[in-house]
Amino acid sequence: MASNKGTGVTMHIKPVEVSEQLQTGEKFIKWDEDSGVATPVTLKVDKYGFYLHWVDQNNEMDMLDIAIIRDTRTGKYAKVPKDSKLKSLVTMGSQDSLEDKTVTICYGSDFVNMNFINFCTTRAEIAQHWAEQLFQMAYNLIQLNTSTTMFLLKAHTKLILTADKNEKIPVKNIVKMFAQNKDDRKRVEKALDISGFPSGKSDVVPLLKFQFEDFFNFYKSLTQRSDVEKVFEGIIGRRKVMSVPQFVDFLNKSQRDPRLNEILYPYANEARAKDIINQYEPNKCNANKGQLSFDGFLRYLMSEDNPIVAVSKFELSDDMDQPLPHYFINSSHNTYLTGHQLTGRSSVEIYRQCLLSGCRCVELDFWNGKFDEPVIVHGYTFVPEICARDVIEAIAETAFKTSDYPVILSFENHCNPRQQAKIAQYCRDFFGEMLLDAPLESHKLEPGQELPPPGLLKRKIIIKNKKKHHHHHKKHQKKQQQALDTVEGTTENETNGTANLSAAGENGPPPDIIPQNEMDDVAPENEQQIGNGDIPHLPMLQQRQGSKDSGQDDEDEEDESSTEDDESNVEDIKLKIGDKGAPDKSAAKETEAGAEISALVNYVQPVHFNSFESAEKKKRMYEMSSFDEKQATTLLKEKPLEFVNYNKHQLSRVYPAGTRFDSSNFMPQVFWNAGCQLVALNYQTLDLAMQLNLGIFEYNKRCGYLLKPEFMRRKDRRLDPFAESTVDGIIAGTVHIHVISAQFLTDKRVGTYVEVDMYGLPADTVRKKFRTKIVPNNGINPIYDEEPFVFKKVVLPELASIRIAAYEESGRLIGHRVLPVVGLCPGYRHVALRTECGQPLPLASLFLHVIVKDYVPDGLSELAEALANPIKYQSEVEKRENQLLVLTDCLEEPEEIEDKSKVGDTPSTAKPAEEVVKAKRLQSIGELPSLLPTSSSLHSRPSIGGLGSSDTVDVDDDTPCPAVQPVDTSINKSPVNVSNISDEIVAESLEKLMENKLVREKKMELEKKLESLRKKHEKEKIRLQSQKASIDGEKHRSKFYMSNRLVKRLSSKTIFSSEVGLSTLTMPETSECPEDPENREGIEGTRGLPRSQSERFLAVCKAHVQQERELQEKYYENLFATVEKVMRASQSNQLKMLQVLLDRETTDVKRKLQATRQGEVKQLAKVHKDKAELERIKREVAKSTVEKGVNECTRLTKIYDKKRAELERQHEEVRQKLEEERAKVKANLLAEYSSRYSKYESGELPLSPSGGASLPESLSENTY
Repeated sequence: MASNKGTGVTMHIKPVEVSEQLQTGEKFIKWDEDSGVATPVTLKVDKYGFYLHWVDQNNEMDMLDIAIIRDTRTGKYAKVPKDSKLKSLVTMGSQDSLEDKTVTICYGSDFVNMNFINFCTTRAEIAQHWAEQLFQMAYNLIQLNTSTTMFLLKAHTKLILTADKNEKIPVKNIVKMFAQNKDDRKRVEKALDISGFPSGKSDVVPLLKFQFEDFFNFYKSLTQRSDVEKVFEGIIGRRKVMSVPQFVDFLNKSQRDPRLNEILYPYANEARAKDIINQYEPNKCNANKGQLSFDGFLRYLMSEDNPIVAVSKFELSDDMDQPLPHYFINSSHNTYLTGHQLTGRSSVEIYRQCLLSGCRCVELDFWNGKFDEPVIVHGYTFVPEICARDVIEAIAETAFKTSDYPVILSFENHCNPRQQAKIAQYCRDFFGEMLLDAPLESHKLEPGQELPPPGLLKRKIIIKNKKKHHHHHKKHQKKQQQALDTVEGTTENETNGTANLSAAGENGPPPDIIPQNEMDDVAPENEQQIGNGDIPHLPMLQQRQGSKDSGQDDEDEEDESSTEDDESNVEDIKLKIGDKGAPDKSAAKETEAGAEISALVNYVQPVHFNSFESAEKKKRMYEMSSFDEKQATTLLKEKPLEFVNYNKHQLSRVYPAGTRFDSSNFMPQVFWNAGCQLVALNYQTLDLAMQLNLGIFEYNKRCGYLLKPEFMRRKDRRLDPFAESTVDGIIAGTVHIHVISAQFLTDKRVGTYVEVDMYGLPADTVRKKFRTKIVPNNGINPIYDEEPFVFKKVVLPELASIRIAAYEESGRLIGHRVLPVVGLCPGYRHVALRTECGQPLPLASLFLHVIVKDYVPDGLSELAEALANPIKYQSEVEKRENQLLVLTDCLEEPEEIEDKSKVGDTPSTAKPAEEVVKAKRLQSIGELPSLLPTSSSLHSRPSIGGLGSSDTVDVDDDTPCPAVQPVDTSINKSPVNVSNISDEIVAESLEKLMENKLVREKKMELEKKLESLRKKHEKEKIRLQSQKASIDGEKHRSKFYMSNRLVKRLSSKTIFSSEVGLSTLTMPETSECPEDPENREGIEGTRGLPRSQSERFLAVCKAHVQQERELQEKYYENLFATVEKVMRASQSNQLKMLQVLLDRETTDVKRKLQATRQGEVKQLAKVHKDKAELERIKREVAKSTVEKGVNECTRLTKIYDKKRAELERQHEEVRQKLEEERAKVKANLLAEYSSRYSKYESGELPLSPSGGASLPESLSENTY
């Protein structure tokens, strides 16, 4: 809510300066067409520029308030008498043309009912000078927004001008100015008497005794101003005058905006206070002493040094070098109408009035007229038509008389190509260099290129009309042209009878009588796509009157970027219309005519709106779409963020629905909230919406362009127009309006009251809520003085405005004022009221006390005050501490003794502990203020959300928590840190997995198998050794027997190899060994023992080693498979536990947020008694709770994702370790048994069975 943030160069408005020529006066002839009378007069302007007055030869005076002058014209556009006799009477002086010597003054209280006064002089130079000077004074914004004192001076000037030839003012004139009722007239007479003036009905007041000082005393006597006196006494107490320090304090604390920068806007000092006192204190003795009396204080409060709105707001203070879509543009709908949509009238003059008032976008509905002359009319209604040529000429004359910034002409074109050509030619002829018929070199029509700023388009007229696009598909271009020529040849024949039909259509049968099939023939769909809207016949009433209302401002053409086959389109056209022969020359001309008006279109090209996504993808900033209020409302409700974003780069136009036959208006604020630039209203209806529109666009030098708030322009920020809570980056505001009193609201004796409304975002809008009591029978000085109206939270101050309106007790509007929240000056201020049309009401004003400041949520006001004034806050804290010492001194000493008695508690450790606690509190406050309770619950659980958080959350006791150690939940212990608990969810190590019961059982099974195999091997070796011993004994006893037996065997017919024989020999021995499926292969291997007994025993030992190796390899594969199975189960449970913790903590956060919200709502119900305000705050609290919940859940989810990723990384490490251990065990087995093989062969190991096999050392139980 800063005062003014425009980055452009501020152009200061000069105050009114009345030239000596105008004050002295000039001879004119005043003439009137109706009466046919020409009267010589002397025309003058008072020195303040308030009134244009003239005196005739009979010394009779008349006047005109310059504030209600709408236009002054001389030359071509001045009126001249039509009657030849009257014309000869007014002709005098030089040979200049009568038009050049005539000054036509246009005035009125609205945009429709205009009155004209005509004066003729002797020379063209005199007429030119008067016309220019009067126009400048009429549109001077300083004069329009002047102080209450100046309006009082204006009333005094008017009374002075009414003095008779004896320079005396009749008392009846004074009484008439202020009152009509008998009782009020007595009040005025009594005030005159108190002020020392004559008060009789027939009395007069000499001018010498009626100076402004005398009139001001009369004003004080009449209004009494006890309201200001009460404020004055509240400052000075029992004294009679205000001292300089008191006045400085008043200026800084009450009148100064606390949000202003102290360097750019320094505080008032005594020098400044003395200057003000010297300027406004009427008693010079008091002024010399630095004292301000009540009289001087009142004068200051009514002066230009105490405005209600910063003067900079009326100057051209906005940055005018932003792209065109970054501005709100003052726009008109159906500009030609002056009344009802069906039965009203059309007018050329209203185009002038709209443009003069600052409107920068007017609408022209073109239709085919008689004699090939286009007209502007509301089709198929009783509204008479007006000549399009006259309208274009009027626009050329007045477009830039009050503002140099560009004008957009919104064409709704229903003309055939020939009449379109005329429109294009009129534009070129009348607008000349003002017509923007080609894009600027710096801003070409390219996708992604922003539109040029208003500063580059000064005094340029931009045409908005459907543009005829030329396709670049060369293959089909010739066929397309042939088809179009055929169509145009067809339409020419139809057009010959269409001009009359279009005119006759105004008086033709109502649309509901015409059959639907005939309606279809009147306006075929294909003709709307040919010749840039070639519609030779007038459509039905609903279409004409609501053509833009029901069909996107007559912009329902398909997207020109479509890649549809041109040739197929041509064939469709031929099928629908029919091939009626070759075109003639006139048809070719009409084609050129369509291209002529299309050539004028550049930066504002209307297209059918498809979607925000499509517009974002194309990035054609020069394309715009129009919506009626219902369509725009639907878009706003369904996609508010996208609508705002769309309006950052492209123009959008919103206009009243076609059902508003009474020419009423919708509330424009609704669509300003979405960033819509061209919010078009019916200017002929001065309803609340139009009053708000006029009030808003009065600022920024009434140039017709207002820079949108920064958040509605920046690409990197998104604004939700339905936001109810504060927006990050936007400082919300608070506004207090205290309506104290009013002065001269009406000259009737009626009761009055005042309403204060705010318009802005839906969250900021407050209507029909704040109104004062009715003060009966007092229109002169009613005192309201009730409780202030508080707008507690203004979410987007830059878009908000306040409307203050005074009403009669019957509900009739007396006057109003629209004030922007940004730029609103705080303090005690007077507000001059305006009429519905924005013209000043004579003398009517309100006395307010305004407070504006930054919004501070409930409960943080002390903190805000401490931040605003830290020195004061610290001194108060120290003062309180000193006061508490009296109570706390007796308690400090025992606490120190108790602390010393504690084991391990020393002063050096106590202080850091306290600092840690403070740090934790600050941390928790900084992370999640007022979100979760800080006390620990009876049941605590592991949490994943505790990164830097000390909060605890509950969990059900019966929930399994695998791989998590149980937590001590004793209530006597301090709350468990959530991050510590969640850190315990770590991957189980390989060592821990090996301790699993299933793994241990597998290892025990392997041990048993190995032990069984060892015993078998020992038995076999023992048996072999016993066999060896018996064979050695027999060698001595039966040596001959063995040799004889050997001879017999060698002589056998079946001789086998020695190995085979040995196998046969040892078969009985080997067969004695029991068959075991697990060592069958080893036994088969022993059947091939060598001839030598030792070699045979060695082979058996090697076979045993091989069997042990194979057994261990097989069982270790099973063992590792079991470990892997246990590992996967453990890891899966850990991940599930992590998810469970997330779900439970999320649920707990939501539950506690809900509880917090319910507590806040209960507290709010105690604080806020206003139902509407309570509901708004409840919605805000609910939305804030949801946002907090979403943010906290997002935070927890991020923490969960981080911890899950870390846990999965640990799991992967364990898996890699398992694979490494598997490979290591396999390698160790291979190395160990290879070593035993080699040792058996080398004889390092004894062949005797000295021991059995055992687990390798790497996989023994002791290893894990």
